[in-house]
Amino acid sequence: MKSLLLIDGNGLVHRAYHALPEFTSRSGQPTGAVYGFISTLNKVISDYRPTHVITCFDTPAPTFRDSLFINYRTQRPEADKELKDQFPLVKEFLDAAGVAHVEKEGLEADDLIGVLATQAHKRGFVVNILTGDKDIFQLVNNNIFVITPQIGYGHEKKYDRRAVIEKFGIPPERVADLKALAGDPSDNYKGIVGIGPKTASQLINKFGPIENIYENIDQVENPILRQKLINGKGDAELSKKLAQLVIEADIPVKVDDGEFIHYNESLKYFFNKYNFRSLYNRIFGTSTKPEKIEKPKKKENQLDLFN
Repeated sequence: MKSLLLIDGNGLVHRAYHALPEFTSRSGQPTGAVYGFISTLNKVISDYRPTHVITCFDTPAPTFRDSLFINYRTQRPEADKELKDQFPLVKEFLDAAGVAHVEKEGLEADDLIGVLATQAHKRGFVVNILTGDKDIFQLVNNNIFVITPQIGYGHEKKYDRRAVIEKFGIPPERVADLKALAGDPSDNYKGIVGIGPKTASQLINKFGPIENIYENIDQVENPILRQKLINGKGDAELSKKLAQLVIEADIPVKVDDGEFIHYNESLKYFFNKYNFRSLYNRIFGTSTKPEKIEKPKKKENQLDLFN
């Protein structure tokens, strides 16, 4: 069966940057986040053996969510220069490795993941999504799963529909409704003031999506809660729009572009260039210092990842 591995590129790079000590290349470039990204990606590829792999990235440009809500994510501090400088190196790695990657102005990496996961699901793929972003849980179904990094680098947890229900108290398709009511501090939108995740999940399990809650507002027995819902209707509707992922859009990479069978041989040059000896040994199966390799030409031979 065909399977697609989708990577939240920004999330994985950020996590690697903060989880690992500083590494530098021979030229003094910071490379710790690059090392962590490659290590995690290689582990997940080895564990799940996908037939297709695509990494999705944010762009610096505003998205449609910024147009909807001027304070969207404005509380987040600007990323360190040492972190920003490693994103081009991560993309250089992906190109050298033969792993597809995509970004599009106006959309977040989460939206690109939503589009690609939906396309692949319709074609019968099993889809695994590597991310720490809770928004992605709304995509989980019988063939779409979320893999989240855990405390302790190199450990992940896989979520199916049942695991999402256990974690949030509501099914995956209601995650956006949960955020509509309880908000999301990480994205700087509040939902309805005075309603937390527990109360939100109780309302959702009783009434369904927020549209149903408001259609049946008279059936909310607690008068204080009912008034909070009435007063916060506009905030709830806006928060749901912010939380919902795009699942249909014209994007520059398609599922078939992610076909992945081998690592490109040119990856050896990349590892030597940035002094990633342990990664070279891990992937190419040598226990000695990598030989000097010339810069790759236009067309490369490839190495089977699983040999």
